[in-house]
Amino acid sequence: MKIIDRYILKSFFKPFIATFLIIIFVLVMQNLWKVFESIAGKGISVIFILKFLYYTALSLIPHALPIAVLLSSIMTLGNLGENYEFSAAKSAGISLQRLVRPLGILAIILSVVNFFVLNNVFPYAVFKQINLQQNIKRKQPEMALIPGSFNKDLPGFQIKFDEKYGEKENMLKNVLIYDLSKNTGNQKVITAEKGKIVSEPGSRYMTMTLYNGYYYEEHVKSARTPQKRKKMPASSATFKEYEFNIDIGDSMNDGKLDSINGKGSPMMFSLKEIGDTIPKLKKTYDERIAMRAKNIFANTYAKDLHYVPDSLINKNIDSVSTLNNFDLQSKINILNSATTKSKRAISNLKNYSSSLKWKRKILNFYDIEYYNRVAFSLSCIILFFIGASLGSIIRKGGFGLPMVLAIGIYVVYFFSNSFGRNLAEESTISSLLASWISAIIMIPIAILLTRRATKDKGIFNFDAFVQPVTLLFNKIFIKKSN
Repeated sequence: MKIIDRYILKSFFKPFIATFLIIIFVLVMQNLWKVFESIAGKGISVIFILKFLYYTALSLIPHALPIAVLLSSIMTLGNLGENYEFSAAKSAGISLQRLVRPLGILAIILSVVNFFVLNNVFPYAVFKQINLQQNIKRKQPEMALIPGSFNKDLPGFQIKFDEKYGEKENMLKNVLIYDLSKNTGNQKVITAEKGKIVSEPGSRYMTMTLYNGYYYEEHVKSARTPQKRKKMPASSATFKEYEFNIDIGDSMNDGKLDSINGKGSPMMFSLKEIGDTIPKLKKTYDERIAMRAKNIFANTYAKDLHYVPDSLINKNIDSVSTLNNFDLQSKINILNSATTKSKRAISNLKNYSSSLKWKRKILNFYDIEYYNRVAFSLSCIILFFIGASLGSIIRKGGFGLPMVLAIGIYVVYFFSNSFGRNLAEESTISSLLASWISAIIMIPIAILLTRRATKDKGIFNFDAFVQPVTLLFNKIFIKKSN
């Protein structure tokens, strides 16, 4: 390796390491702030909080690496231009391409590293992080309860309440509970003005105490006919205090915070695992559509239209207007039957569409994640060329202007990527286009900036716009003076 290559790489690595660590720290703190209220003061040990931060940091490496490459390339090339080292290199016959060649090779290596992280480290980190976060909530069940909606995290119960308060946030206001523990349906309903949750660390039971409430239970209905079921007994009562235990042992995994619950998101899978899962999901989705289409076809009795051979068809039948072959009452019956069947088919489609859309959305999640792993790994190369070109054009080092430019560029890159993902999730555009839409936007910018930096031009040539306008006004004033 030549001395100039070592010097360029050394100039790049210093800001790169610093910016990479700073960005990781900022992103980790941002994620910690989101879950801070859930884990602070909940009896969670420092070791498990540090584990959570460690997995969070690992999952954020694919995002921090491109930002660090972008910012450090702007700073490195900006410092070289600000210190007139570009001019010295050009006077020695060294072109810009020759100067940035070692950095370009390094950017390719970092893209390979980023792909490895996305395919191996990122799924592992997300898997461990989500499992740890879920187990922390299960260790403190009151953390998993959300006001204003039905909570299904506690096995055998559905709980809804208006507000959570108290020093430990284990007091509930206006509680509604459906007891489903007997697997007999919604037979038992409990309401109360307030409630209290008590759980001991390591215990498989959680105690729920309710105050000033109402209790209603329909007893098991073993009668076969609806008339007899209505006569089955039910019990109800009011109470000032009612206490019962909820077995949360199965959901707690015996209290182990680092236990494994299973994979449930495409972000937890490697590229190979996603590739193996997509055909199975696609096959299931296609089978459901085909089965639904087959049911609709069967309900219309369309196949019965082809049973009568053409030779047996009455020649006097009006084949253009079919209804003219029937009397008035038959026409009314036919139209009513057609209307009823059409409404039934439309109703079935509406009821089935939400389930079908959700399955399509799950398939889109896997498709997007599959293509995005490859597309996002190339972000180091794309953002390097943008950063190196900007640095050589603005010729300004330090953390000031380069930081502003880097944040602005990455916001555009990340926003376009997120925008494409959202469109693909709703099947508006294909997953392949959604994953590459940010690259499609940024690659032309990288090429334009690289060409202008190579020709030693600014970002915009204002003279090309100002000079024609100036000449036009000069001609107008000259004419007026004459």
